[in-house]
Amino acid sequence: MVEDMNQVEVKVFQVGDLVKGRVTKVEEKQVIVDLEGSKLDGIIPISELSSLHVEKASDIVAEGQELTLEVTKVEEEAVILSKRKAEAGEAWKRLQESYERGETIETEIKEVVKGGLVVDLGVRGFVPASLVEDHFVEDFSDYKGKTLTFKIVELDIEKNRLILSHRAVLEEEKSKMRKQSLESIEVGQVMEGTVQRITDFGAFVDIGGVDGLVHVSQLAYEHVEKPSDVVEVGQKVKVKVLSVDRDNERISLSIKETQPGPWANISEKAPKGYVLTGTVKRLVSYGAFVEVFPGVEGLVHISQISHKHVATPHEVLKEGQTIQVKVLDVNEQDQRLSLSIKELLEKEDEVKDYELPEESKGFQLGEMIGDKLKDLK
Repeated sequence: MVEDMNQVEVKVFQVGDLVKGRVTKVEEKQVIVDLEGSKLDGIIPISELSSLHVEKASDIVAEGQELTLEVTKVEEEAVILSKRKAEAGEAWKRLQESYERGETIETEIKEVVKGGLVVDLGVRGFVPASLVEDHFVEDFSDYKGKTLTFKIVELDIEKNRLILSHRAVLEEEKSKMRKQSLESIEVGQVMEGTVQRITDFGAFVDIGGVDGLVHVSQLAYEHVEKPSDVVEVGQKVKVKVLSVDRDNERISLSIKETQPGPWANISEKAPKGYVLTGTVKRLVSYGAFVEVFPGVEGLVHISQISHKHVATPHEVLKEGQTIQVKVLDVNEQDQRLSLSIKELLEKEDEVKDYELPEESKGFQLGEMIGDKLKDLK
């Protein structure tokens, strides 16, 4: 009769049933639970305590704890249970809803493994290394125990596959910041930014969550061969907004527009009569343009190149040549500078005329001959 009663008790449980149990004993490799309404022991193998690897059962449960469990096997003397599967069923349902809604999930990093991070959301979630941050991370060892916010990027219940991304959260936040920044940025605005990237054609500067391009021509008033000669990554710079394309999220910036122009105070730097050293930049039919300060070119008119007749400036000068010039006139408002090479050659010509050693000697010799003739008479 007792045997019949036991059989009746066993039939109460079916594989897949969810049952309530209270932990009565925590052993090294399993946990014993008291099942409500049954005299059969419930046993939870250590492998069924969590979706993650468990070293000690006592790390997961404690005596007296009430648990919801799933029946995995019914034996004559005991019922084999799983805490992991019971939690997974509810977890998958909850995660599926979050995935469909595009919600974020905040959770703690439980393990750092080869290739990424592992979290416990009732089921094992994996975060590939490439989806942890929006920048390269060499060592993830200090991520264990950190709490981060994630988005589900892949969910497959049948394959028990859950892939999460913290990078997606960061990129979404940056996208929101970009839109907000784009709405507030106006043409002509002067802002402080940080150089993020340098290319052959310019530098990208972060101004409040959105990157703008400073074209190489807008880096400085003087000619710039390589942007890296003028700015470096991480440098704080002042920029002026030249244009904003909100639809395509493009911003054009200028560093040189925030700096004093090369012609500022030119009347003080190059007053009339001042002698400067410059470089011949361009030769034209009517003269030569000479750069005397970075971004400041003055014209040496063809009539001011030499005392001798010059048919074309190419006869006397060449581009890249370093010469001395004298300031004839300066107009800061119109950004015009008149220069002369000839003015500095006049003194040399005068010295040559003054010395005339050959003619002088000839004249003295004539006087001496005249004197001798007088003596003969």
